[in-house]
Amino acid sequence: MKPPSRRKSLAPRLFPLYGLALVLLWMSHPTAAGLAAGFVLVGAGEALRLWAAGYLVKNDELTLSGPYAHVRNPLYLGSLLVGCGFLLMGGRAASLWLLPIGLAFFFLYYFPYKERIESARLERFYGEPYRAYRAAVPALFPRITPWRSASVRSALRWSRERMRANHEHGAALAIALGAVALLLRPLVPL
Repeated sequence: MKPPSRRKSLAPRLFPLYGLALVLLWMSHPTAAGLAAGFVLVGAGEALRLWAAGYLVKNDELTLSGPYAHVRNPLYLGSLLVGCGFLLMGGRAASLWLLPIGLAFFFLYYFPYKERIESARLERFYGEPYRAYRAAVPALFPRITPWRSASVRSALRWSRERMRANHEHGAALAIALGAVALLLRPLVPL
């Protein structure tokens, strides 16, 4: 597990995302209904991300418990919910053109690419246990009942230290700041 004190740097690959966030803020005209609906999605998405990050042990163990027993990619699903929530919070003008672009990017490029790369890596590391897991657990849309393997046991429990080691506290802070910016947007004309 990585030390929780290690800080992630601003990754240049995320600059387009930061730019998109600024465009959303600039274009936003939040309404009470949009803020409420978006806040629910943002909250649900970040709760899922916090739950998942508290179980994930990257490259050391095949994580099969917690949200990973329901969906193979809970962090991506949580990010998708957060993104859609922010677009709803931004109001009609922002969500009308950014939402279809964002969803198309996510489903046509980003998620298939990440799923292909990560699945290949996990299959190399874990072989048949991962293949059984992949066959039984959906990639993005959760199954209702948790999947349990007869041959692979995961004794992991949620851990705050693991969540911090996966740097989710930083993502949670960024999401909270974004939500506050959209809540305050009606008070600041741009």
